[in-house]
Amino acid sequence: MRKICFVINNRANYARIKSAIRECTLRNDIKVQIVVGASGLIDRFGDVVEIIKKDGFEVNEKLHTVVEGNEPISMVKTTAMSLLSLSEVFYRTNPDIVVTVADRFETIATAIAASYMNIPLAHTQGGEITGSIDDNVRHAITKLAHIHFPATKKAEEVLINNLGENPECVFHVGCPSIDIAHETKGETTKSIMTRYSGVGADLDFEKPYILVSQHSDTLEYAKAKEQISATLESINSLQYQCVWLWPNMDSGSDFISKKLREFRENNQNSKIRFYKNFEPQDYINILRNSTCIVGNSSSGIREASYLGTPSVNVGERQRGRVKLSNVIDVAYNSREITEAIKVQILAKSYAQDLTYGDGTSGRQIAEILATCKLSVKKNPISN
Repeated sequence: MRKICFVINNRANYARIKSAIRECTLRNDIKVQIVVGASGLIDRFGDVVEIIKKDGFEVNEKLHTVVEGNEPISMVKTTAMSLLSLSEVFYRTNPDIVVTVADRFETIATAIAASYMNIPLAHTQGGEITGSIDDNVRHAITKLAHIHFPATKKAEEVLINNLGENPECVFHVGCPSIDIAHETKGETTKSIMTRYSGVGADLDFEKPYILVSQHSDTLEYAKAKEQISATLESINSLQYQCVWLWPNMDSGSDFISKKLREFRENNQNSKIRFYKNFEPQDYINILRNSTCIVGNSSSGIREASYLGTPSVNVGERQRGRVKLSNVIDVAYNSREITEAIKVQILAKSYAQDLTYGDGTSGRQIAEILATCKLSVKKNPISN
């Protein structure tokens, strides 16, 4: 029986590996270990432990490693703390494979710890290109990883042709978050919101609303306040109901949080309601039921394309990611954002696209983790 250790660092990590964890727990040849750390343990960023437990999984380790602050040095120190804690966990539990998710700065600690301890590392969503510091982290993890689960065909090609990974170790499986979208039934937003409080305007969820999810761009973290101001100005000028998600833990997030609080206090008549976090399946339905999603979250690219939800992608954070017909790219400019939202409101919906997965990613990942040949030797393509 193989021991597979999944390391979860935030709410998005969990949503993008949940189906694989579930499929692994259903097998009798895999023992699942779940480690939760970093912002995944901080309530205002969406404490995911209770969500994981509610889904019926056991959290084996909790690592309190966050060094809070608004400067890049905080991310460095958090990564260092994570590296120290993870090395102790891996030493004690001795997993056969460690799974790390995507491109958050905390994930590179998982990759380094596993690599130096000679534990095979599996990496999801490698090979993608966005145009931020995430690219450097993502590609570095690729070079440390031994098993690759790219979400798109283009990402698979980047892993093999550009980064020189062995094709035998690269498995194009799609993104596990699409599995949630595939499996989740269409519960109404009105029903969902009875489970969440939020702050701000009282919204009528029988009427249309916009969903906003905008984070700091770490390459331009000092501009986060003016960037979020452009989106706030646009949304407020439209006077359209809006569900607004709180930002993640990246450098610059404090600037965004402060601006959102200031806006909330000074605009009592706005039509915006702010929320910290939603469970993965609830978020999918809120996205599905929205008129469009606005901001720079990758869910406006991935899950929205599968659901056919119109998306307005703001700024450079997702610049290089594969985008489909449902996405309009705009700058951090309130006028551009407003005009794009108006176009997407008229569009109403787009055809479903399977570029990021068909709903079977978790099952594919579990099968590969259970049966693939394990080696900590890298076998890149020879030139």
